Amino acid sequence: MAGQSDPQFSLFSAEDLEFIAEDEMVEIVPNLRMEPLNLICGDFGPFFPQIATQVPLWLAVALKKRGKCSIRTPDWMSVEKLTQILEAERESQEMSDQLPFHYVEISRLLFDHAREDIQDLYMVRSLIEDIRDVRFHKVETDLEAFNGRTIAVKIKNLSAMEVNIVRPFIGRALQAFYKHDSPELIPDPERVSDRRPQAVNNAPRRQLRR
Repeated sequence: MAGQSDPQFSLFSAEDLEFIAEDEMVEIVPNLRMEPLNLICGDFGPFFPQIATQVPLWLAVALKKRGKCSIRTPDWMSVEKLTQILEAERESQEMSDQLPFHYVEISRLLFDHAREDIQDLYMVRSLIEDIRDVRFHKVETDLEAFNGRTIAVKIKNLSAMEVNIVRPFIGRALQAFYKHDSPELIPDPERVSDRRPQAVNNAPRRQLRR
């Protein structure tokens, strides 16, 4: 199974999912005083130097690019927490519920825009990649149970990116099983026309009046 979403079959591209994930809240530490920002999505601030506050990820990235804040790494992105999650993923076939729905997109955005704010950056990146690999392997194992009688698939605690990658494969697989394993359920125009009842009328015809 591919490690990235297929734009031809997926509902969202990787960029679309990152855009959605940018609404997730993160904590920043401003380095200047600034009045509240009154935005369509809500009000944020006021901002004071060295006083942490929560803002959407897109706003944190925008302020970070302008050198107006640092971004605090989410608790789940610590080496200790990621190590625990990786061990839990390896010990169970069930998906861990300790990761946010957009963990892939959030971590990627922080790697791209706040590298200097992430403690033990390379270890964190390595652990997240290991977690992704383990989770995808478990998904592939679950999908091996597919057969012609499968009508639905339920995998708990998938992330947004994982759902986007798995969904098109599952959809095509179920369609293939439906087509090849249950041909009697697929309408056949010739067979339907053969079964169509023919109207029989043996009554004598009456001449129309003139």
